[in-house]
Amino acid sequence: MEDIELSMYQKSTLENGIRVVTDTMSGHRSISMGILIDAGPFDEAPEQSGLAHLVEHAVFCGTSSRNATQIARLMDEAGGHLGAFTARDFTCYSATVLDHYFTYALDLLGDILLNSIFPPESLEREKTAILREIESAGDMPSQRAHDLLKGFAWPDHPLGRSIAGRPETVKRMTRADVIYYVHEYYSPDRIIVAAAGNVDHEDFVAQVQDAFWRMMGKSLPVAKAAPAFQPGVVLENIPVSQVYFSLGIRACPYADPGRYGMHVLNNILGGGISSRLFRRVRESQGLVYHICSEYHAYREDGMLVVEGCTAPENILQVLESVLDELWKLISAREPVNEEELWKAKMHIRGQHLISGENTHTCMNRLASQELYFGRHIPDKDILAQIDEIQTQKLQFLADEILQEGFSQTAVAVVGPQAPKQYQFTSIKNLFENFQYKREKRR
Repeated sequence: MEDIELSMYQKSTLENGIRVVTDTMSGHRSISMGILIDAGPFDEAPEQSGLAHLVEHAVFCGTSSRNATQIARLMDEAGGHLGAFTARDFTCYSATVLDHYFTYALDLLGDILLNSIFPPESLEREKTAILREIESAGDMPSQRAHDLLKGFAWPDHPLGRSIAGRPETVKRMTRADVIYYVHEYYSPDRIIVAAAGNVDHEDFVAQVQDAFWRMMGKSLPVAKAAPAFQPGVVLENIPVSQVYFSLGIRACPYADPGRYGMHVLNNILGGGISSRLFRRVRESQGLVYHICSEYHAYREDGMLVVEGCTAPENILQVLESVLDELWKLISAREPVNEEELWKAKMHIRGQHLISGENTHTCMNRLASQELYFGRHIPDKDILAQIDEIQTQKLQFLADEILQEGFSQTAVAVVGPQAPKQYQFTSIKNLFENFQYKREKRR
């Protein structure tokens, strides 16, 4: 079946170096626009962990012409949504509005990025809010296990640090730190402006030029080295009833040629309710309510992550089942069959096309593709790459990408103290014994 492209991609570069990419989508009344800035945790010193995230909060505290209340009220009056997030590779500010409000929304985004004044009292309130955010993350054991995994597997590296920072680093940040960070890293050569929906490219480029013409200069390049991956076990005991785990093995970075195969492998392993992990651990063994896998890819590295939760008395059996399913997939003890491959392709294709009907998703794709690849990759090309994957190629990718990573598995476990059911040594022994048996089977 041939998919009809109902969108049109265009790209321009302003005189100051800002890249503008648009996707005109027929039949839409809304426009989603985003300002992606190639700045984030990689641009922080370890003692300033969380600074990029604080800056993302701080720009909404008021500008030279609007205070924080006016910024919020203006977007509510337009019936739109204004937001931002800090990722491990970048920071993004976005707005989704009806098409006849797009000039107004773009002006607002330009105002907060060029004219924010960072009032000291507002900045302190944002720091307090972030401290509450850090505390609340500690109340979510699944999130805690995930953060522990990345911090343990990528120690002393930006990919392993918490995006929100640590309480001690957030507390000592100053207004001068925020201003320096913005001046140093919010430069035109690091900015991508993307829009998707009922947008005219030439008109949008002209509006971006009006909003950002005063932004000049270039930032100094920052060396971004791939981190070393540390295998092992980390355990944290907290007062909860279930045990939450996050298991990771090293995978390929975001722009690696093997990324399409990784998405297919992930889907077969734990990407849906017909996946191997779900069928075995949830349906056959009945040991969990929820279990899944995800491929987390960044510019410098990647990780295949399996997550779930279970009762304390079942955690060792669950982890052993996960390791066994991973090894069967990687080693071809139970190779991917044609039916599995076909279902995975159909699942990925359906998810990609359905999510692509959302203007905000399309805007994010435009911006991230420009960041990681410097170009747009049409849906038909992405789906063609997925469709071309055959079982032999998939097994080769599993061997090439995941085989070495499997011998260096990291796992984080968060749960209650239950020494009769599990403890650090029992989890560590489980992994060591499994690796030993695996080597003997080879």
